[in-house]
Amino acid sequence: MAAHSSIEAITRRIVERSKPHREVYLDRVQRAISRGVHRSTLSCGNLAHGFAVCSPSEKTALAGDVVPNLGIITAYNDMLSAHQPYEIFPPIIREAAREAGGVAQVAGAVPAMCDGVTQGQPGMELSLFSRDAIAMAAGIGLSHNMFDAAVYLGICDKIVPGLVIAALTFGHLPAVFIPAGPMTSGLPNDEKSRIRQLYAEGKVGRAELLEAESKSYHGPGTCTFYGTANSNQMLMEIMGFHMPGASFVNPGTPLREALTREAVKRALSITGLGNEFTPAGEMIDERSIVNGVVGLHATGGSTNHTMHLVAMARAAGIVLTWQDISELSDTVPLLARVYPNGLADVNHFHAAGGMGFLIKQLLKTGMLHDDVRTVFGQGLDAYTVEARLDENGAVVREQSAETSGDAKVLTKIETPFQPTGGLKMLTGNLGKGVIKISAVKPERHVIEAPAIVFHDQQELQDAFKKGELNKDFIAVVRFQGPKANGMPELHRLTPPLGVLQDRGFKVALVTDGRMSGASGKVPAAIHVTPEASDGGPIARIQTGDLIRLDAVNGTLEVLVDAAEFEVRPPAEANLDANEFGMGRELFAPFRRHVGPADQGASVFFE
Repeated sequence: MAAHSSIEAITRRIVERSKPHREVYLDRVQRAISRGVHRSTLSCGNLAHGFAVCSPSEKTALAGDVVPNLGIITAYNDMLSAHQPYEIFPPIIREAAREAGGVAQVAGAVPAMCDGVTQGQPGMELSLFSRDAIAMAAGIGLSHNMFDAAVYLGICDKIVPGLVIAALTFGHLPAVFIPAGPMTSGLPNDEKSRIRQLYAEGKVGRAELLEAESKSYHGPGTCTFYGTANSNQMLMEIMGFHMPGASFVNPGTPLREALTREAVKRALSITGLGNEFTPAGEMIDERSIVNGVVGLHATGGSTNHTMHLVAMARAAGIVLTWQDISELSDTVPLLARVYPNGLADVNHFHAAGGMGFLIKQLLKTGMLHDDVRTVFGQGLDAYTVEARLDENGAVVREQSAETSGDAKVLTKIETPFQPTGGLKMLTGNLGKGVIKISAVKPERHVIEAPAIVFHDQQELQDAFKKGELNKDFIAVVRFQGPKANGMPELHRLTPPLGVLQDRGFKVALVTDGRMSGASGKVPAAIHVTPEASDGGPIARIQTGDLIRLDAVNGTLEVLVDAAEFEVRPPAEANLDANEFGMGRELFAPFRRHVGPADQGASVFFE
């Protein structure tokens, strides 16, 4: 089916806007392709270093240019439950490559921090910047020019966007992303949230809280709520970087290993040495990016991707804006209810039909561009499937069912959970911001209340513990943007604000910081730009000012006299404490040079 008229119109607008950048990018990709990956043109010393640890047969193969060499970029570490399974992937990949007549080498490793460990800690101020550091680290690994294609092993929040930026920077190479899958279901996410709120109220102790958290995050695999990590996996499949049906298969299963082996063989088959050459920079185009945004809206995905998708697109010479994202939200219905947008986790989503069912539903009404290239071949229709093993242990695919396995988790396009997507842009005299509304009850989509201004998370928590916040108010937490302190996630605010909302107060959050994919039931205008450290209007708000957050009409306004507000001097904050400790001093150049949130909050693209 042809794309929906609104989808097509927005895509055309992105194409036109992007032409100057995209043409330069594609020319650069073509020139890199024409130069090729000719290992025989390396000096003997270069090549000897490059394959010193290979077997004699692999050295013979790599001495010429007729056997493909696969570069592995891995984000393995033991700190991330999602990435721990990658420990055993390189041997599997090497063996699968040999079986397919190729060679595979670990080209490099990239840093991968766990936001769950650093929430509310100094290290969280490195989190957003780690995306661009990951892109650079992957670039170093691939700079050896020894590879005909690359596979990327990454799952979590900043890791996948950083790897995509690297894959598109090396757009002359085919790129296949290999997931590791979610951990099995543990303590239900809503129960975990309940215990967190009880702890915030002092009704349970640390022992009870730790027990609940440990039952939630209990083994290898991705955390099961629908945050940035699982939004990443959805994106990689709907944008065509994954093999069909690969995203949400649990680690340590025969199907997971079979899908990994299949991905390796596919990566080798789409190099320039074969007949299906699929360089990543040509494969990903404006339609692929729009498909990613559509998937984000249809699933109520992570707010972080209002920045990540912008930066990922720019790496391919494509200019995506918040306005594009917001207008797509007006067209795309919400088809999934996964925590925090519902009670289910990603395992329930997968069991209900998962990505195959979702993509089939979106294609039915032209919400997705089917005529795209993917690592699997031409057309997104090939992704309307469920992967399983046959009796010989090989991956086979069956068409996704016509009905959901659980209509409370994943629904048909004819009966959406809501007619519009989960994310919306806000504009007004406070600048621009983003709100995730898929988990917010409709009666809370408009909040008008006096502001209470804070300059960090701890100030708000201290006020909550003193009982000073038992009233209607909008918390303004500023000097949390990328230039100020790296734009940390502010999830320590969720339990106290949730408690106050449950007590019947009208509460909301306005911040130039982040809340990410776990943004929940409290209305939160986040990523407000210009940020306070750039002298943005948020820096001129005073406690007591009336603020109106209207997610229905997409506005964010301070309701004070315009002339008075305009001449107010912006507040200042002492950020010296954010300059040092836990590696923050190493990222001072990032804070100085980072672009605004609506342009991707990147040091690469301003």
